[in-house]
Amino acid sequence: MLARIRSYLPTAVLAFLIFYFGFQALTGDRGLLSTTRRSDELEAKSQQLADLRHQRQDLEIRARLLRDDSLSADLLEERTRSRLGLADPRDYVIRTNKP
Repeated sequence: MLARIRSYLPTAVLAFLIFYFGFQALTGDRGLLSTTRRSDELEAKSQQLADLRHQRQDLEIRARLLRDDSLSADLLEERTRSRLGLADPRDYVIRTNKP
């Protein structure tokens, strides 16, 4: 009896491995059935990348305007007032409560 089972053991192990890897190929993280989830995730990450690139471009422009060779007086005044919390006497200040 034991000799008979031993002869089928390699076949059973091979069948189990084929089943396991076939199941993972269909339903795993990178399987065939998860392509829509991956494409949605790729689209979200692409949008996030575009937003970050736009934000970086804006920051580079603002940093360029604050350099000594091309100092923008308006930008310098805006940054100084926002940091110090001051306003020009001709400005209208509207205070709001932050949520």
